[in-house]
Amino acid sequence: MTVPARQKFALVDVNAMYVSCDRAFDPRLRNRPVVTLSNNDGCVVARSNEAKALGVGMGVPWFQLRDLARQHGIVALSSNYALYSDMSNRLVSVLREYSPSIEVYSIDESFFSLNGLEGLWPSFSAMGQAVRSRIWRDVCLPVCYGAGDSKTLAKLANHVAKKRPEFNGVTDLTVMPAGELSELLSSIDVGEVWGVGRRTASRLHSMGIDTVQALRSVSPKAIREQFGVVMERTCNELRGVSCIELEEVAPPKQQIVSSRSFGSTVITLREIEESVSMFMARASEKLRGQHSKCGAVQVFVMTDRFAEHDPQYSNAFTVPLPEPSDDLRILARAALWGLKRIFRVGYRYKKAGVVLMDISDGQTSQATLFDTGMHQERSADVMAALDGINLRYGRDTVRLASAAGSGRWAARFDRKTPNYTTDWSDLPIAR
Repeated sequence: MTVPARQKFALVDVNAMYVSCDRAFDPRLRNRPVVTLSNNDGCVVARSNEAKALGVGMGVPWFQLRDLARQHGIVALSSNYALYSDMSNRLVSVLREYSPSIEVYSIDESFFSLNGLEGLWPSFSAMGQAVRSRIWRDVCLPVCYGAGDSKTLAKLANHVAKKRPEFNGVTDLTVMPAGELSELLSSIDVGEVWGVGRRTASRLHSMGIDTVQALRSVSPKAIREQFGVVMERTCNELRGVSCIELEEVAPPKQQIVSSRSFGSTVITLREIEESVSMFMARASEKLRGQHSKCGAVQVFVMTDRFAEHDPQYSNAFTVPLPEPSDDLRILARAALWGLKRIFRVGYRYKKAGVVLMDISDGQTSQATLFDTGMHQERSADVMAALDGINLRYGRDTVRLASAAGSGRWAARFDRKTPNYTTDWSDLPIAR
């Protein structure tokens, strides 16, 4: 009988990704407290270690930090999504040189398989240090590396590498002696386990399961009776039993949302129509990118819930489509039709968005009674031309007339850094 090979995984995670991307091109930001703000420069979404040391919390509104910022010289920057995305792609291209099996888990995290790579390195710790040095040399991003016998343990190892300076940014749990591993896991709160949310952690604490080691020691069957099969899987993963496979190809999304808070409140239907058309352009790009079609469109609007003295209103409307489609023109027409059903005069709107629902591959839908299929062929050609032009000449080079307007609703990014890697006019100049 053949014994299955023991699975081994690594997780590479960028330290303070948003801040680090800007620091890569502006050395003046290094060793300074830096925060990255959300859309409209509202709340803190990323912090350098120096900012964390000053007590800057995640999600804190920027206006509440201005006194602290003046006192300690905190630098606040707008989100620069084009830069983050491109730097993430460069990071992943480096990682692919170390392992053929990679799962891009998020913009700043990637899992990869270590199976079959044992003979290439003195140890996986040595591999981790090589990965860190290479990424710093080629992409100028600081990363931490964690290795484990499951994805959950690799995630935990990465947490240790990031929080414990004595590990020098690399932790390999696959070779750690049992006693040393037990001692390490006994020092980590159970809430740090991947997949254990705040409520679950609170319940575990009430049961006396305070640390990772305590959860690891509990019977998986008992955990399943209390929390269900997902937590049982987590418990097994902590024991080194791999239950979560790498997703080298991301599964198609079952729902696509495109939404953003407005840069300033708007009161007219036309301005909201403009925003909804733009949101639909983004959503339909993703839909066609995964070769899917949707069977229903939802549009929603809401006022600013923080404006206590303004009348409040929010609503949503779902429009079923006669047949699944990925055509921007059809999807936008449905969304704008739904928008007119929920728009109310007399409110100051702060946010709108669209949701693509009932997503499928579009190949198994039943044709309508008088459908010839010809319009679908024309639709595919038009959308291919639209995407091709926008890819070559820049996003929104070609767009719907309903998306053209003043753009007064657009989110503010008053502190945004240049698009160093994606715009010729923003290329950094070396003197």
